[in-house]
Amino acid sequence: MNERFNKLRQYNTSGLGCWVSLIIFALIVGKIGLGGVVSGFLILIALFFLVPVIGFWGFQWWLKQKITQAQCPVCEYEFTGLKNTEFNCPSCGESLRVEGDRFTRMTPPGTIDVDAVEVSVQRIEEEN
Repeated sequence: MNERFNKLRQYNTSGLGCWVSLIIFALIVGKIGLGGVVSGFLILIALFFLVPVIGFWGFQWWLKQKITQAQCPVCEYEFTGLKNTEFNCPSCGESLRVEGDRFTRMTPPGTIDVDAVEVSVQRIEEEN
């Protein structure tokens, strides 16, 4: 291609953005006044600082509603879990589910849980 043709098609728009910004600012000031522009700018700055703080507090509240801290029913290891989820105990690996404010084992229907009781051994001697 001809290089002179390419140079003719190029436009120099380096100062155009500044002029467009000034014209838009002048139109806004003319329409709502300088007091409205300053008030809007101050409101924008206030929102810039308040929205993250309110968002952080809202996230903490949501997290408190969704997290349960309880003990594993098998090994009694205390940890936290999200409500309405299923997971494994980090200590013993038992499959658990959060129901209310406690953890319950996930067992197939018809499974009977039995608590083992330690029985001390006694030696009975026979009398003859």
